[in-house]
Amino acid sequence: MAPIAGETAISAKRAELAGKTGILGLLSNKKTSLIGLFASLGGLVYGYNQGMFAQVLTMKSFQNATNGYAATTSIQQGMLTSILELGAWVGTLINGYLADKLGRRLTVLVAVIVFCVGVIVQACTTNKDYVFGGRFVTGMGVGSLSMVVPLYNAELAPPEIRGSLVAVQQLAITFGIMVSFWIGYGTNYIGGTGESQSKAAWLVPICIQILPAVVLAIGMMMFMPQSPRHLMNTGREEECLQTLARLRGTSTDDILVRIEFLEIKSLHMFEVETSAEKYPHLQDGSFSSNFKMGLNDYWSLVSNKSMFKRTATACMIMVFQQWNGINAINYYAPFIFADMKLPGNTTTLLATGVVGIVEFLFTIPAVLWVDQIGRKKILIAGAIGMASCHFIVAGIIGSYQHSFEENRAAGWAAIVFVWIFVINFAYSWGPVAWIVTSEVFPLSMRAKGVSIGGSSNWLNNFAVGTATSPFVEASTLATFIFFGVVTTVGIFYVYFFVPETMGRTLEEMDEIFGTTGVAAADAERKARIESEIGLLALVGVENPVLEKEKEVDALHTEKAIETATEAPFESHDSHTETRTETYVTGGTQ
Repeated sequence: MAPIAGETAISAKRAELAGKTGILGLLSNKKTSLIGLFASLGGLVYGYNQGMFAQVLTMKSFQNATNGYAATTSIQQGMLTSILELGAWVGTLINGYLADKLGRRLTVLVAVIVFCVGVIVQACTTNKDYVFGGRFVTGMGVGSLSMVVPLYNAELAPPEIRGSLVAVQQLAITFGIMVSFWIGYGTNYIGGTGESQSKAAWLVPICIQILPAVVLAIGMMMFMPQSPRHLMNTGREEECLQTLARLRGTSTDDILVRIEFLEIKSLHMFEVETSAEKYPHLQDGSFSSNFKMGLNDYWSLVSNKSMFKRTATACMIMVFQQWNGINAINYYAPFIFADMKLPGNTTTLLATGVVGIVEFLFTIPAVLWVDQIGRKKILIAGAIGMASCHFIVAGIIGSYQHSFEENRAAGWAAIVFVWIFVINFAYSWGPVAWIVTSEVFPLSMRAKGVSIGGSSNWLNNFAVGTATSPFVEASTLATFIFFGVVTTVGIFYVYFFVPETMGRTLEEMDEIFGTTGVAAADAERKARIESEIGLLALVGVENPVLEKEKEVDALHTEKAIETATEAPFESHDSHTETRTETYVTGGTQ
């Protein structure tokens, strides 16, 4: 099915007026781009925390501080690492409510406070319990930041650069991972090595993450604008319009600002109408009613056959994104590389640091390719590359695992293929899995559907973090074979069960997942609202639904004229003339 004419006209008018996209668009929207770049400090904090702990675990002074609990790979060490992901899952779930109730800026402040409390608890570590409690609380802050910052950026950005600006978040995450590896490599020298290593070796990388978090919180409250979408949701329409004008560096009379303002308003009205139609008995605005509406919507994602297919697609994509082994590398690379018998802990950490560099650099092409090549092709290509690397590394380990000291070249070859594995993840499953998850749901269920996909991501992340340490302890060879097999299964899953979502309309998604008119009804409601508030008129288009009715009336008129022309002369009595006139005027009185 073709896209609704009104949506096409709005996009065309916006593109005509806005012009530049991509890098040029970011440069021409300097104010908004700088705001989005600053907000992405939240992604940097998340990425840094994700990579930092892998380095800290190898430090002798930290192992002593936990009474040896973090010294060797085991289920206990796995829990020590992955407890952060469990906290992040909780933070993600809470974030959905807080972002709407408190607003995006205040939610960032709350997340930063929670995050800093967790870091402080970790800094006071005298035994493993401090690490468990601190990382869980830190995870709650990280989980909230990982969701609210992309949401804030998406709502501030003009449509023509929204994808590029949101992609900055993924770059910030990989940049944070890269920085954490190299800070860990540097602080590893403080006080020497082994038993003489200073406590500062692990305290510095743990505590330094407070700095960007605090800068983010202060900036959000003092300098950053409120989200236009949040202003609209809370009934502050004029403030929403004024904020948009300031962000775009123009007046409230600018046609592009008016179009964007009316788009935000139409989407808000769409959500209100949809909610009122589905739950007319729960419209009193109370917490109880809102909770019940949310619960019913979430239940429909698994109870409705078509919605279950979409939910399963979003969740399974995240299963394979995590179980392809990327976070096993991020969390435990120093331990995995140690099996290659590289000379000294320093060389191992140096090899680990390259992981961060390649992951950062090869996330950049994803922004350029994903809308030209397509989601499925990129996911399949990335999975083939990752699976091949897993099996090659497994082959090298199987051949040389007891003789790496005599075969240094084999150890370095294995490390190079781990780097190639990270490259294949960075341009494919890293960003594209999130894109597919956001595109398979109809408009009225998109927010809740994506949150389910995000929950799947964090829970599987937790499972990978917990399982990898004892798995590596038991057999590094088996670890790579396992991740290679899972990634191979992921290739077939994407090929046979995941639709290509690039360029698909909502109606086409209905056809793919066997829905009866959900997206079509959504589109018609949205078009009617856009017509009522003057958005379609602003871009020179009438309501597409009314246009369709006019076409039907025209067909009736044409048929009536043909019938009247072909009828015998004697049948043209007064009754027939009246009936024909009725047809000609469109059948309405």
